[in-house]
Amino acid sequence: MADPQGFMSTPREEWPRRPPGERVRDWHEVYVPGALLPLVGRQAGRCMDCGIPFCHDACPLGNLIPEWNVLVARGDWRAASERLHATNNFPEFTGRLCPAPCETGCVLAINQPAVTIKNVECAIADKAWEEGFLPPRPPDRLTGQRVAVIGSGPAGLAAAQQLTRAGHTVVVYERADRLGGLMRYGIPAFKMEKHQLDRRIGQMRDEGTVFRTSTEIGRDVDAAGLRACNDAVLIATGAAAWRELDVPGRELAGVHQAMEYLPLANRVCEGDLDVSPLSAAGKHVVIVGGGDTGADCLGTVVREGPASVTQLDIYGRPGAYRDQGAEPWPTYPKVYRLSVAHEEAEHLRSAPEADADARLFAASALRLTGDARGHVREIRLVGVDAARRPVPGTERTLPADLVLLALGFSGPDRGDGLIDRLGPALDPRGTIARDEDFETNVPGVFAAGDAARGQSLIVWAIAEGRAVAAAVDRRLTGGDSRLPAPIGPSDRPMTA
Repeated sequence: MADPQGFMSTPREEWPRRPPGERVRDWHEVYVPGALLPLVGRQAGRCMDCGIPFCHDACPLGNLIPEWNVLVARGDWRAASERLHATNNFPEFTGRLCPAPCETGCVLAINQPAVTIKNVECAIADKAWEEGFLPPRPPDRLTGQRVAVIGSGPAGLAAAQQLTRAGHTVVVYERADRLGGLMRYGIPAFKMEKHQLDRRIGQMRDEGTVFRTSTEIGRDVDAAGLRACNDAVLIATGAAAWRELDVPGRELAGVHQAMEYLPLANRVCEGDLDVSPLSAAGKHVVIVGGGDTGADCLGTVVREGPASVTQLDIYGRPGAYRDQGAEPWPTYPKVYRLSVAHEEAEHLRSAPEADADARLFAASALRLTGDARGHVREIRLVGVDAARRPVPGTERTLPADLVLLALGFSGPDRGDGLIDRLGPALDPRGTIARDEDFETNVPGVFAAGDAARGQSLIVWAIAEGRAVAAAVDRRLTGGDSRLPAPIGPSDRPMTA
């Protein structure tokens, strides 16, 4: 332990955010620049270096959290970076985007605020780039084996980097015009500025990974030919099949999926567009869905200047503390959390018809109604009980010029024909079926990330990418792999 009394003497202190009224006027990250490093050494010193660190089990990557906490508290940033990168290819991503199940598994969290693990992780990653601790690591020799990775999200990138460093020739195919998957066009810039992504991809290029953007398998590259000219193929396309809202009026103009709306806002930030064609400026906006994607929509909407914005969450408002009976420590609890977007909406009073943070809890859409031109103008909703049954007498109507559907994703997109062309079987959930070696029913074709696991967290996607890389490496070398495999395909988060 860096400080045996740190967990008693030092209170939890998080990376401060810029004032909501300031940050909604731009797309930069919400945190105060330069304000993390002065805090993080003291915060790392709160780590108790537990005999059984449950934060390891709560994190699918098995991050060596107590080790790099001690190193940060002592100011040894190079060693901390080495221990962090030993288990995580992209800590600057997880340090910004992961909801930190490691913190809910922190032993200190049994009766005190947890160690700020996520902030420490982010500080190490940023310091490593700043100090030049992350040079490219090209392989000493090439194996002569070729691997095609389809998809450049966190699972595909993690697998590609591991396999490239193992000496295989890796080509990553991305159908979008830029790399990164949902990290590029789904995650708003105020949560992670895209230079973080570009910098890591540059490192991978220098290591030897080849990237081909605007390339769709089946349209630009023959699927059978791809399989024939590679020793292995990895499908890591994510869970892009969005769930629909089955209510009258869904066909009205002005009703869009979140992943139709968010990419356009990101393209504005990239300089591709001056204004998004789906801009919320001056409109009454309703977001249907209470998860992270809905919150991303909310933060984007408030930056575009709406007349109002309301988010519907079908679940009731969670309590402030974990239910020890239903969700005991160290499981990840469903508690009331105020994201940066909800904090902004609360400050701006963006939803006069909803709770202070713009959310209407225990609310379900009934129907959408439009004007004579077929454009949505209102949404009719009803309160629901814990079993999602309508509560009599709770119907109400909200104005809605733009309705965004953020209802989650069910599996890989079937619309581009990739699944049909490569031929992997699907399981009953609609995700790609695979064996304990991440291999599909098609020999030499593997699957990882949300395309096979289903919608999940970025930290699980990176863990899947590292694990499938080890499986592919074993297949190609015909023996054991030196690559780490943090999880198996059937592993799931801790539950009670």
